[in-house]
This record gives sequence, C-alpha cells and structure tokens, in this order.
Amino acid sequence: MFIQQPFDEFLGFQYERVDEKSIKVTLPVKPLYLNSVGAVHGGIISSLSDVAMCNTIEPDENNIQQVVTIDLNVSFLKKAKGEYLVAHASVVKEGHTLTHVDCFIYDDKENVVAKANGIFFNS
Repeated sequence: MFIQQPFDEFLGFQYERVDEKSIKVTLPVKPLYLNSVGAVHGGIISSLSDVAMCNTIEPDENNIQQVVTIDLNVSFLKKAKGEYLVAHASVVKEGHTLTHVDCFIYDDKENVVAKANGIFFNS
C-alpha cells in the first residue's frame, strides 16, 4: 500500500513495490517540470526522491503515513531529461525511531541523474 497525497497525484507519480524495503516511483516528465535549461527542475527531483524514500516505510493499518523527513540530501549528477524519471529507494537501516534510506534517480535511458539519502522519523 502506498500513501498518495494530492501533490503526488498532481505530479503523476506511479508506484511499484520491488520488495519489502524497496520501491520504484516513476515520474512522467511534463514541460511544466522543466527549468530554464530544459532539464527537470531540482525541486521536482527532490520531491520525487523524498516521496519514494518515505514510501519504503509501510503506512499504518488505516493507510496513514507514519514517517516525516528530518534530513534530505540530494546530489544532482547530470541533467535530467527524457520522457520519465524513476526513483529507486531502499531502506539502509531501520531503527526504533529513525530510518535511513538511499535513493537513485534514473532517466528513461537508465542513466543515474541524481542520488539522494534521507533520515525519517517514525512517529
């Protein structure tokens, strides 16, 4: 089960569970998401990675998100272009209150365009 908020729906995210602790989130690229150099805006990529990483942690029985981001780091490696981007997020370490997650963002040619990591507080 994935938590889909109105912002996620606006961006058009598509979710796929890879295994218990990993997911892929696909973002269809729209002209609205491009910056002045024709690449996907860094804020969109940051949102994609944050949503992917948050969704590695299952919601509660009422489908309510149980985590909030307390640290997010995104490194942009090359211009993100193409028809879609895919974020592949995996849990690195899950503690009692904190979960560490890594995420790689790929373009439609499977090039890594960004990498991210985050720490999430389990409320």
